[in-house]
Amino acid sequence: MSSRYQNRKTLLKKDTKKRYLESTIYPKIKASNNDTYLITEAGDRLDLLADVYYGDVGYWWIIAIANNLHDASLSMQPGIQIRIPSNLSTILNDFDKINS
Repeated sequence: MSSRYQNRKTLLKKDTKKRYLESTIYPKIKASNNDTYLITEAGDRLDLLADVYYGDVGYWWIIAIANNLHDASLSMQPGIQIRIPSNLSTILNDFDKINS
């Protein structure tokens, strides 16, 4: 399983000596003709869908960003249409470029 935090630097705030992770910046994910669209069902979760479509639960954030889901929950309401981006390698390359 990959982690979106795996390459984040740990920073030290000098005045309080607290450690924190460097911010993560996400790429814009454009729609493609090869994207998959589906209607969510009861029990669907972003991490489980990422596992089905990408083989990695850690890529849940790609589906969340592509669908403007920012409520900090992996669970999804049934009956909404979501897009599963097909261009995974492009998205991951863009992510690496932005955050390296």
